[in-house]
Amino acid sequence: MADETIADLSLAEVADAIRAKRITSVEATEAALARLKRFGGPDRLNCLAGLDEEDALRQAKAADADLAKGRARGFLHGVPLAHKDMYFRAGRPSGCGSRFLNDVPARTTAAALERLDAAGAIEIARLAMVEFALGLTGHNVVVGTPRNPWNPAHITGGSSSGAAAAVAARLVYGALGSDTGGSIRFPAAACGIVGLKPTLGRVSRYGALALSFSLDTVGPLARTVTDCALIYDAIAGFDPRDPGSSRRAPEPTVPRLEGGVRGLRVGVPTSYFYDPLTPEMTKLVQASLEVFRAEGAQVIEVDIPDIAAANPLTLLITATEGAAAHGRQLPDHARDYGPQTLARLAAGLLVPASAYIEALAWRKALVRAFCKAVFERCDVLHVPVMVASPPTIAESDVGANPGFARQMTAMGHCTRPFNFLALPSISVPCGFAANGLPAAFQLAARPFAESTLLRASRAYERATDWHRQAPAL
Repeated sequence: MADETIADLSLAEVADAIRAKRITSVEATEAALARLKRFGGPDRLNCLAGLDEEDALRQAKAADADLAKGRARGFLHGVPLAHKDMYFRAGRPSGCGSRFLNDVPARTTAAALERLDAAGAIEIARLAMVEFALGLTGHNVVVGTPRNPWNPAHITGGSSSGAAAAVAARLVYGALGSDTGGSIRFPAAACGIVGLKPTLGRVSRYGALALSFSLDTVGPLARTVTDCALIYDAIAGFDPRDPGSSRRAPEPTVPRLEGGVRGLRVGVPTSYFYDPLTPEMTKLVQASLEVFRAEGAQVIEVDIPDIAAANPLTLLITATEGAAAHGRQLPDHARDYGPQTLARLAAGLLVPASAYIEALAWRKALVRAFCKAVFERCDVLHVPVMVASPPTIAESDVGANPGFARQMTAMGHCTRPFNFLALPSISVPCGFAANGLPAAFQLAARPFAESTLLRASRAYERATDWHRQAPAL
């Protein structure tokens, strides 16, 4: 099978093909490596942070040898993946989008990587990201900004910028990202792929870069809902090494994916989420509701509590906890930080303890009120992801255009509330704007209802073909 044909396969398809021995892990890995080298570098998408071709092929050969002996490690056996460059692996540096971590070997391996290893996946590359995962546009003045494969003049979104670009461009079959205020869902939406932010505590953060203990979540970006479910099922579960990890046993999602949405209650909020949207984005997102109706779902309007403060309070918590997470590194390496990253983290040092505590206290009350008001009336809440089509890299550069800083806060209008509320949510592609860039809607559900989210998203995906669209590189 030709490299280009292999690259067009979804994660689920390539996993099936390897298990059935229609292709080998080496062939799939060579196809991914070839595209990463051709399209991932600074002269093209600039989404690649690191590549160890020799180690990747060693792993692929070992996977093929195991399969020849009838030993498959798991349902991702031999599948090449690449991840946001913030998941540590013992003995290997992870730069985290910074100037000064590229030469520091990790002492531990991230729990999410351990679980993907156990499922048989192969990690072949590290993918570019916003400096220390702090930013929604995808800009990185320190190591370079990835480009959107649908139009390289535009942003990918961040902070899982390289992951979204690489998956959308068919360079890899799936990737781990992280989401503190929208950093999985926004770039997934901007690049036309699927991105899942699980419930806070559902996936262990052990061995991953810390930004905000109260908000950080680990999750997958992939081309299809099924692909996201396969990665999610591999990484979900309790881990005592993460103090925020939930002991609640995860429900496998893949067996229920094809259950459909007949009778499912899809809620549409009557306030907040659509307030700042452009007419074009509103039309694209609302059009996706007709598919749910056609598939048998009940689409109902839902009044939601006032959550306007969730966006700025998420920023406050992120800055405060981010400054604490960086500790002595912040003053000791101040010159090595990019100016926007340094400014946001330094601002966290100035937040009064009373303001931080009040934000966390209000959060608990709002979670209870929101879940009661919304999820007693509906099973999933349907909202936008982006307020407008992704801007260009030039116009969203706050260094050259300081006025864009106000728009950066608005960019998280639809994503940050679900971090603040600790709820699972997913971004699903639903069309294209007039400028040729993707659009997406978002579903959110009650805590630990990832199975319902993925089932509903899969029903929409099965009835449409947006996930089959690929950018012309």
